[in-house]
Amino acid sequence: MIEVNKISFSYGKSLVLKDISFQLEDGKIYGLLGENGVGKTTLLTLLSGLKVCQEGTINVDGFKPFDRKPSFLSNQYFLSDDVAPVNMSAIAFAKNYGKFWVNFSLDKFKEIMQLFDNDLNQNMSKMSAGQLKKSYIAFALACNCKYLYMDEPTNGLDIPSKALFRKALLQYVSEDSTVLISTHQVRDLENVIDPIIILDNKDVLLNATVDEISQKLYFDYSNTLKDNALYKEITPGGSVQVLVNQDGADSKVNLEALFNAVQANKTMIKEMFNNK
Repeated sequence: MIEVNKISFSYGKSLVLKDISFQLEDGKIYGLLGENGVGKTTLLTLLSGLKVCQEGTINVDGFKPFDRKPSFLSNQYFLSDDVAPVNMSAIAFAKNYGKFWVNFSLDKFKEIMQLFDNDLNQNMSKMSAGQLKKSYIAFALACNCKYLYMDEPTNGLDIPSKALFRKALLQYVSEDSTVLISTHQVRDLENVIDPIIILDNKDVLLNATVDEISQKLYFDYSNTLKDNALYKEITPGGSVQVLVNQDGADSKVNLEALFNAVQANKTMIKEMFNNK
């Protein structure tokens, strides 16, 4: 389990995170959403030990990430949005760097590369942006880590590749692994990420499963606009509206509408889900 307790972080005088607390449970694929500049990438680097909290603590199965103990690092992986075009073939990269992760599987790397239709023998410095991103995704999944952090993993992927990424994520992540994915492309991952975390600079506005969200909020797709909607958006052929679920009715959660509803009703949503 990951326990984040009142962490704060600044770049010089620029505050990025303040008094942020939450928990991540084992065996779930979390979606981390938030407006630009709220510290999503910074949070991932703090969790993976690339930066140290200026206040507060992070506990990952008894480890402090910034201590960077080999036994901790070998069981977690951080996939940055920016991936390096190294001057070696994908298979050579996997063989050279996979040894640093205790559960790395070269066979799994080959399988995922085949799923992505990526050439194992192609030099990574000659790959397109999408091919390079898929190679790093394949490597990240092949590490078989308990903790996997991904920053905007679908950036640079075309539509078919995004579908293959979802397939690979569901097929190759272990049941006891915890995955945290920062994304602006919520439609790319709408049927994959659950629970959902919505981050603000000074708050975790929401940390809830899709089922918990649908119990408290109702997503209306009718043509009739509701005056009491927390958020409404006209769509071709109708609308999507977010309302308080007063009758316990079932509805399909729309992550874009959820995000916009939370941003427009921060205090109300936080109080609603803190009392779950």
